[in-house]
Amino acid sequence: MPKIAIILGSTRPGRNGEAVARWVLDIAKQRGDAEYELVDIAEYKLPHLDEAIPPSMGQYTQPHTLAWAEKIASFDGFVFVTPEYNHSTSGALKNAIDFLFAEWNNKAAGFVSYGSVGGARAVEHLRLVMGELKVADVRAQVALSLATDFKNYSEFAPADYHVAEVGAMLDQVVEWSGALAHLRQPAAV
Repeated sequence: MPKIAIILGSTRPGRNGEAVARWVLDIAKQRGDAEYELVDIAEYKLPHLDEAIPPSMGQYTQPHTLAWAEKIASFDGFVFVTPEYNHSTSGALKNAIDFLFAEWNNKAAGFVSYGSVGGARAVEHLRLVMGELKVADVRAQVALSLATDFKNYSEFAPADYHVAEVGAMLDQVVEWSGALAHLRQPAAV
């Protein structure tokens, strides 16, 4: 059974993303097709990238990087829950992604975004990053509007139709995670 991380991509105090990520997790746990786990980047307290050697070399030295790498390596796929800040994703999420390389490779990713236009521009930026990391991002996504899916722009109250969107996105993430499994296996000698 694939293991899928729901990555909470904001560290901001009072963040809307926590309610969104927990909502996605609640929907996911009802499915039974994968193991789902909420991963909050705030818990890893990652500083600005502080590894001397590029992540693509896999020679991590910092304890926080090693802990982050171990956690991300344990998953077959990801759902990124991202706000949109200035037409992109959060700096904290981009920084967390940039710490690693091989731990992301040959896995699948889906996106749940929120912002003034549903966070669509944040997802478009993340799709470019995923391509460089050899992550297969799925087409289905969930875009939540601060104006219509949050009361007073802060209390999460998603429209009912978003539940089906989450389901479609998770279907694709689980399917693609399974399809890519053979690429994650070490080569036979």
